[in-house]
Amino acid sequence: MRRSARLLAAFATLALALGPAIAEARPGGGFSSGSRGGRTYSAPPSTRTAPGSSTPFQRSETPRQAPGSAQPGYAQPRPSPSYTTPNRGGMFGGGFMSGLMGGLLGAGIAGMIFGHGAFGGMSGGAGFLGFLLQLALIAGIVWLVLRVLRNRRASPMGDPAMAGAGAGRNAYAREMDGGTGRGSVGGPMGGMGGGPAARPVQIGQADFAAFEQALVRINQAWSARDMAALGRLTTPEMARYFEGDLRDLTARGWHNETRDVRLEAGDLSEAWAEEGMEYATVAMRFSLVDVTRDGTGRVVEGDPTARQTATEVWTFVRRPGQDWLLSAIQQTG
Repeated sequence: MRRSARLLAAFATLALALGPAIAEARPGGGFSSGSRGGRTYSAPPSTRTAPGSSTPFQRSETPRQAPGSAQPGYAQPRPSPSYTTPNRGGMFGGGFMSGLMGGLLGAGIAGMIFGHGAFGGMSGGAGFLGFLLQLALIAGIVWLVLRVLRNRRASPMGDPAMAGAGAGRNAYAREMDGGTGRGSVGGPMGGMGGGPAARPVQIGQADFAAFEQALVRINQAWSARDMAALGRLTTPEMARYFEGDLRDLTARGWHNETRDVRLEAGDLSEAWAEEGMEYATVAMRFSLVDVTRDGTGRVVEGDPTARQTATEVWTFVRRPGQDWLLSAIQQTG
């Protein structure tokens, strides 16, 4: 009985440690990544498809500007974070922290399996309570380290304030609802971004069709691990993020497949032009089959027989007259 309890506790600790590593393996990886030109650190207006706020960018090559300085242009990236190096060091960030956490987890799991504690000296009638305390301690350390690393990764230059849509956007949305379009992908409508320096950009049926096709094609290229295709469909920045995410999966011996992608609903958040580039941010709710397998074909995440639904905010960019490229994916809160 006690042996079974130890094994269960050990597996629970292992699941806690590996859980964040296998979650959200689809394109974008559950991160908010990319750039939206001068609006990278401004929250896109909410829509009916994504009524809440989008999460701030955890990965972006657009530098934050000092107050009063000019907004960054499309061709002003900072060095790519983490993915320009061959190894990110695993889920604990590598180096000393990786060794420390590996030692704690290894000692704790071995202790629970073989009958001694991670820190020794616990036996007798209090043994099982000691195992539970060690499990809680290890879980707490894992949680604390992950939280610190996540915060550090999410705010390399300080977290941007991400508020919901303001009153001006809500009034504009009501005007659209009573005007020429219903503001959704597949319906005729035009949109414009706010801000005095932004030139209005009209978004029509052909643009919405291009956004839907991009959703499908990017997932197809991701599943095929086709970086050439991803490079044609995305900005260089997004292509680097996808390449890094695919490399991480390959290093674990895993392969993520997203198939039968269907756009369920979508609408325009904002569209604008700056510095010779046109931008469009759209909210999309889509369903798909999302499965991750290991090298033997065993499913490690997802269900090959069940569809999943996700809502994300995608931003596209183009030079006038050229094809739209994916420049950012933001998760919704």
